[in-house]
Amino acid sequence: MATAGVGADGETEASGDRVFDNEDHANQDKMENPGITTENPFHSLLEPLDGTSDKKFFNVSKFEPALYDTLPYCIRVVLEAVVRNCDGVLIKQQDALNVLKWKTNRECTEVPFLPGRVLLQDFTGIPAMVDFAAMRDAVRKLGKDPKEVNPVCPTDLIADHSLQLDISKCIAAQVAPNASPIAEASRPATKLSPAKVHGRKPNCRNQSGCKGACDSGPSIGSSREQIENTPMLCPFHLQPIPEPEAALKNLEIEFSRNKERLQFFKWCSKAFHNVTVIPPETGTVHQINLEFLSRVVMEKEGLIYPDSVLGTDSHTTMVNGLGILGWGVGGIESEAAMLGVPLTLTLPEVIGCELTGTVSPLATSIDVVLSITKHLRQAGLAGKFVEFFGEGVSQLSVADRNTIANMCPEYEATVAFFPVDRVTLSHLKQTGYDSHKLQTFEAYLKAVKLLRPEENVTTPDYSKVLKINLNSIIPYVSGPKRPQDRVSVTDMKKDFENCLNEKVGLKGFQIPAEKQNIMVPVTFQNSEYQLSHGCVLIAAVISCTNNCNPSVMLTAGLLAKKAVEAGLVVKPYIKTSLSPGSGTVTHYLNASGVLPYLNQLGFDIIGYGCSRCVGNANPLPEEIVTAIKEGDLVACGIYSGSKHFEGHRCSCVRANYLASPPLVVAYALAGTVNIDLQTEPLGVNAQGNEVFLQDIWPSREEVLQVEENLVIPSMFKELKAKIEKQNTRWNLLDSPESTLFPWDHRSTYIRSPPFFHRFETIPLPQQPIERAHVLLYLGDSVTTDHISPAGSISRTSPAAKYLTQKNLVPREFNSYGARRGNDAVMTRGTFANMKLFNKLIGKMGPKTIHFPSGQTMDVFGAAELYQRADIPLIIIAGKKYGSGSSRDWAAKGPFLLGVRAVIAESYEKIHKDHLVGMGIAPLQFLPGENAESLNLSGKEQYSLSIPVDLTPKDTLEVKTNNGKGFHVTAAFDNEIQITFYRHGGILNYVSRQYL
Repeated sequence: MATAGVGADGETEASGDRVFDNEDHANQDKMENPGITTENPFHSLLEPLDGTSDKKFFNVSKFEPALYDTLPYCIRVVLEAVVRNCDGVLIKQQDALNVLKWKTNRECTEVPFLPGRVLLQDFTGIPAMVDFAAMRDAVRKLGKDPKEVNPVCPTDLIADHSLQLDISKCIAAQVAPNASPIAEASRPATKLSPAKVHGRKPNCRNQSGCKGACDSGPSIGSSREQIENTPMLCPFHLQPIPEPEAALKNLEIEFSRNKERLQFFKWCSKAFHNVTVIPPETGTVHQINLEFLSRVVMEKEGLIYPDSVLGTDSHTTMVNGLGILGWGVGGIESEAAMLGVPLTLTLPEVIGCELTGTVSPLATSIDVVLSITKHLRQAGLAGKFVEFFGEGVSQLSVADRNTIANMCPEYEATVAFFPVDRVTLSHLKQTGYDSHKLQTFEAYLKAVKLLRPEENVTTPDYSKVLKINLNSIIPYVSGPKRPQDRVSVTDMKKDFENCLNEKVGLKGFQIPAEKQNIMVPVTFQNSEYQLSHGCVLIAAVISCTNNCNPSVMLTAGLLAKKAVEAGLVVKPYIKTSLSPGSGTVTHYLNASGVLPYLNQLGFDIIGYGCSRCVGNANPLPEEIVTAIKEGDLVACGIYSGSKHFEGHRCSCVRANYLASPPLVVAYALAGTVNIDLQTEPLGVNAQGNEVFLQDIWPSREEVLQVEENLVIPSMFKELKAKIEKQNTRWNLLDSPESTLFPWDHRSTYIRSPPFFHRFETIPLPQQPIERAHVLLYLGDSVTTDHISPAGSISRTSPAAKYLTQKNLVPREFNSYGARRGNDAVMTRGTFANMKLFNKLIGKMGPKTIHFPSGQTMDVFGAAELYQRADIPLIIIAGKKYGSGSSRDWAAKGPFLLGVRAVIAESYEKIHKDHLVGMGIAPLQFLPGENAESLNLSGKEQYSLSIPVDLTPKDTLEVKTNNGKGFHVTAAFDNEIQITFYRHGGILNYVSRQYL
C-alpha cells in the first residue's frame, strides 16, 4: 500500500515496496514472539473524565483537532479504536495517522480495526468456540494452564438460527414433520412441555377495558403453558394469558434436535471468561444485540471507549441506529477479533445522507425504510459507509433509525450510522439506564465530540452528500421477486397485473391473457373457496427488520383489533404467523390488548428466532398446493422481513412481497394482492357490510399514544432480568463443569478439530511444497458457495456416507450449518457443490481425479488418499477466486483437505486473507499469465520453496515434473500475514501467546 512519503510503517508512495528500518526489525521480532508487549505511543492522549481519577479515556479530539473536526462521526470511532489499541505490532502509529487523513487515504489504504465486542449467532459461533476448546487442549498438552485461553475481545453468542417451523398453528395433536425419532419418542402424547401451566382465568366482570384472557373476547383456546421468557400479562390485572402451543412445541423440538450443540454452548458460557451465551427462544441475534447487549459507551477497568461490534449476522448494522459502529463479517474475521487480531479495513468512502422534512402521518417506518433503501440503492454504495445527518434525523425515533440501519445490507452499504444525539440519550433513559451512567456517557461523548449537537451543527467533510425529503414518502411494498423492486400500494393492483403479462424475468410471470382471470375451486376444511392469480397463501410477520420498532408492530395489532371488531376474518388456508424478535414485542402487544385479536386472525406466536426469513417453513396444505399447480396460479406470500427470493419459502408461491406488518395483516384480510386498497373493500362482514382499509387503519397519533404509554423502562428491565434468569429448559440442561471440554467420539455435532494436532511451542521451519498434485483445476469466479459446505446434506454426498456410518438416517442429517462444529462433516462437504466445474473432469459436479490411481471420485475421497500417501495438494484457479460471501469453511475446508497453496489469477481479498489465516499460501500468476497461457493441464506435479526471508509480493519459481517452470507472486499483503503463515495460521499464532 502506498502512503505519502516514508511513514512509520516503512511504506512508500512511489512503489509500495516495503522499506525496512530499525523499527521494522523490532516489530518483526515482536510479531515472531507474540509475548512481547509495548506501551501505547498515544499514552499522552489518556486523560481523566471530568477530573475524576477512576475513569479515563483517550481524548482523540486533541489529536490534530483541525483534521479531527472534519471527520465523519463513524470515522472518529474507527480512529479511537486504532489509537486505544495501538501496540506497534498489529496496530501501528502510522495507522492512526492514516485514519486521521481519511479523506486523502480512503479506498486506497488499509487500517486495522479491533471492535469493542464480537457478536456470534449459533451457526458461526459453534466452530469458533470449538476452536477455542481445542486450543485449550493444545496449551494443556504443552504444560501450560488452559484456563488462560479465553477470548480477548468480549464475545456474545446468541442461539437463534436453529429454530425451524415444525408447527405453525395451535394444534395440540399436530406432529412435527422434521422432528427426529428421539424428539418424538421423548414427548408423551398428552403431556406438554415442563413449564408452568396456568388454567384459564374466569372472565373479568365489570372491567370493560380489560382485554385478553380476562374477558369474553377472542378465544385463544384451552389451558396453555407459558414460556418463561415471555411476559404474558393482562395490563389491568396482571393475570397469566395463555400462550399458543406452537411456540412451545417448536422450542421443545429445537432443544431435542440440537441438544449436543446447546450442551456445548452452555459449557462455553461457564468455562470461558469474556463469553456470554443467550439461549434459544430468547430472541434473534440482532434483536438481542439491540435490546440487551448494546452499551453505546463501554468501560473496562476504568477505561471508557465507544461501543463497537463485529457480528456474524448481516443485520448487525441494526445497532448503527443507536450510534454504535458495527457490521456483519464472516466466521474467520470474528474469530480473529476474539483472538485479539484486528480486522483489516480499507478506509471507506463515507456518504452523508441528509434527511429533511417530516414523515407523513400515513407512512409507517417501513415506508421510510423502503424509500430510503431505494434512494441509497441507486447511489451505488457497495463497500461504503453511510452516515445520516440533517434536520429530519431528529424527527426519527431510535426505533425508526434502527429499522433503517437494519436494512443496510439491502442497499449494499457496510454501515448506516446515526450519531448519538439527544434522541438517543432520551431513549436510553427510557429503556432503563440509570442517570449516573447516562451522565458519564454524555460527558464522554461530548469530550471526544461523538455527540451530535442540536445547534451550531458543523457538517463533517463527507465523500458525497445525498438528500432525501421525508415529506415525499408514501407507503410501498417490495416484490414480487426482488426486494429492490418497490411498488406503491396505490399501484399494487396495476403492477401485479403487469407482472402477469410480462415475460418471465426479474418481475414477469408470462401468464397468457386468457388464463389471467381463471378461478380454481378448492375445498378446505369443509368449505368452498375460489383461488386466483394473486391469492395470498403465506402472511408472516417475522423476526427481521420490523420488530425492533414498536410503532410498526402496534399499528399491525391495532389494525387487527379494528378488523375483528368490524367482523373481518382471514381465510383458514392462509398460513399466518407471528415470530417476534424478542419477548419485549410480545410484552407490548399483550399490554396494549391487541395480541388476542392478532391470534383470532391467525397470527399466532410460533417462536422467537429466524424462521420464514431463512426458509424454515412447514408445507402448505396439500389440497391448496394441488389447486395452485392445476391452475398454474401465481400465488403470493407477503412478509414483514428484510429479504425474499422466488420460491425461497415454497416452490408454489411464486410472487413474494415485503411489506410493513400492518400491510401484511391487511393483505391477509383481503386474501389477495390483486386489489386496490383505496377503492376496493378488504371484505364483507356477517352483516353484509363492506369494510375498507381506511375504515380500520389506525391513525399515527393513536399509535404514538399507545407506544408512549408502553415503551417504558420497566419493560426493558423485565426483559433483561428474564434474559439473565434464562429459561427452564436451558437451566435444566446438563453440561460439563470441566476446564477442558470432554469430547465425545460418538458425537456427530461436536468434534475436536485437527488444527492443533502438530502444534509445538516454536513453529516448525517452513517446508517446501514438493511434487504436489492438483486437487482441483478451476475457472473464473469460483465463489465461496462453490467451496464452503452449506444447506442440506445430499444423501449421496461423502458427508451423508459419514453420518450413515454413524447410524443416522437421512431425516436426522440436519444441515451443514447445524453441524459446523464437526470438522469431519464440514471437510466432506467442502467442494461438494453440484455446480462446481472442475476442468480435470470437464463437467459440473463435486468430482476430481486421483492421479496416482487414475480414478474419478469425490473431492474428499481423493484428498483422503493423497493425505494417506503424504502427497501435498494445490488448487489452480482463474480470476476472482473466492468471491461472494465471507465463509470461514471456504478456507478451513481446503486446509483440512491437505491444500498447501492456491495459484489463481486473482482473489477476492477477504477470502485470500482467510487462506492466509489458515496457513494456505495465496499465490498469483504474473500479470498476463494463467494456467492456459502456460499450457498447464493440471495433471503435472508442482514444486516450490518458500524462502525464509519472504516479503510481501515476492516472486517465487514453480517447477513441474515435466520440466516446465513459471513464476508466481506471493500474494501476501503485509508482514503480519507472512507471520501468520509462518506460524501455520492465526490460531497457532495466538495460541503461542499462552506458552
